[in-house]
Amino acid sequence: MEGFKSSALGRVTVYSIQGCPHCVQAKATLRSLGVPVCEVDVGLHSELRVKLKELTGRSTVPQIFFNSVHVGGNDDLQKLATEELQRLVTLVKEEPLSANAPPLPESNPFEAPDEEIDGQLRGERDEFADLVEDLKHAGVIGTQRRGLTLYKNSFSGAQLVDWLQTKEGMAAELSLLLRELILKLFSEHLSADGKSVDYKGMSVDPAFERYCELAIQLQRVELLSLSREEKLAFFINIYNALVIHGYLRLGAPTNMWQRYKFFNYVSYLIGGEVFTLQDIENGVLRGNRKGIAQLLKPFSKTDPRLQVALPDAEPLIHFALNCGAKGCPPIKTYTPQDIDSQLLTAAEAFLENDDACMVDSGKNEVRLSQIFKWYKADFGGTDEKLLKWVLDHMGDSPKKTSLQDVLSAGKTKVSFLPYDWSSNSAH
Repeated sequence: MEGFKSSALGRVTVYSIQGCPHCVQAKATLRSLGVPVCEVDVGLHSELRVKLKELTGRSTVPQIFFNSVHVGGNDDLQKLATEELQRLVTLVKEEPLSANAPPLPESNPFEAPDEEIDGQLRGERDEFADLVEDLKHAGVIGTQRRGLTLYKNSFSGAQLVDWLQTKEGMAAELSLLLRELILKLFSEHLSADGKSVDYKGMSVDPAFERYCELAIQLQRVELLSLSREEKLAFFINIYNALVIHGYLRLGAPTNMWQRYKFFNYVSYLIGGEVFTLQDIENGVLRGNRKGIAQLLKPFSKTDPRLQVALPDAEPLIHFALNCGAKGCPPIKTYTPQDIDSQLLTAAEAFLENDDACMVDSGKNEVRLSQIFKWYKADFGGTDEKLLKWVLDHMGDSPKKTSLQDVLSAGKTKVSFLPYDWSSNSAH
């Protein structure tokens, strides 16, 4: 509510991540209610993920609390009856926070204390603050000349990469930075309801030009020395950034032929070799397996890129490369140090969504996302092995209990849900 100065005793707490359209929509709805909203980015504060899972039983974001009352995700918020929503607003305005209020991040000695501005609780440290401090101390950030124009407090892509090469894990750092930059851009051009992206506005944003300069430096990355964990984090981050970059340059594909061309032609030059989206997903991350509608493996036996491919398909990558569900995993960029636990969380978050997995006990049927049909070989190759894989990767929940009951009954029918290919472009 514009100009509202809250006199509320409590607060609404929203756990979210940057670039999540469901989180944006939820926060827009909450701000219209005239209650103090405290946003907690669990992408920045990963220490809260476990606590959040314990409190809610869910791995997806957003997760919303009115004082200590857990409402759920964005879908749950939008479905609330008017009377129930008013009851919750009154609770926040009239009841103080209890001792079991949902947790906030531990205070950072560099952070300013939370301030209340127009009913909104703010105060999170910007995710690039530590990096900027490091770059300033290293002398990387300074005044740059482009033609006749001087740019203060800036750096060139080459300078940044030279600095990264003095640090361990240069490839991982560069991929994480690129993913963070494009996500920040994406977030700033996401509509207030979280339903569309202004790709045209993104493409003329000066920050996008800086992103492109940095992406050119990928050709200097040494890929052959990367460990399995470094490859996973690097290529997942780069794939997700390249998809958005491709949308900016070519527009989002709108039919099957355009999608085929998009994934087979949109590419980066990395370590001296060209990698398309198809090459990254099926060549590197799936251990050089044929993709959808592919007659041949991405890399031939003499292709130098084959040396970069992982030895086996990594089925968990499908949930890090796709976010076609109604809730996002609480991770936005992937790191080599935590890659396996991050991927398990992404799979668990995906399976919580009913547009990814539905269990119909009455019909003894399990309906799964098309991803499981397209890449069935990665999940064991048979319906029986696929269902066991799904069960093993679900978080404890009523849905998991239902699936166990259905599987125990035997003769489970497997069907596949329609996949939503619709574009989120605002133009």
